[in-house]
Amino acid sequence: QVQLVESGGGLVQAGGSLRLSCAASGLTFSAYDMGWYRQAPGKGREQVASIDWSGTSIYYADSVKGRFTIARDNAKNTVYLQMNSLKHEDTAIYYCHADGRRRISGLYLYWGQGTQVTVSS
Repeated sequence: QVQLVESGGGLVQAGGSLRLSCAASGLTFSAYDMGWYRQAPGKGREQVASIDWSGTSIYYADSVKGRFTIARDNAKNTVYLQMNSLKHEDTAIYYCHADGRRRISGLYLYWGQGTQVTVSS
């Protein structure tokens, strides 16, 4: 069974940092584009960052550009989101996402259960 397990969330003061991790199992990790999404209360799910299967194509939402960094370690089947200079508006549940459609024929899309990030002011 495919599993995406997020960790690293918690409560942090504005200006602080957190590193989120997403450990993947049950899939060929190197074949998947990976990403982070978030959902704040009363808002829709927003794409925060993504990194393709090769690690060469990276995307950041304008709201986090310059503050967040996405990285992957294929040897550990893990994708990370380093979050610096956190703001109150970063408060959300953060979800890990795996997308294998570029490399695999079929609908290979998976989500983690999410981890709560709360930034106090």
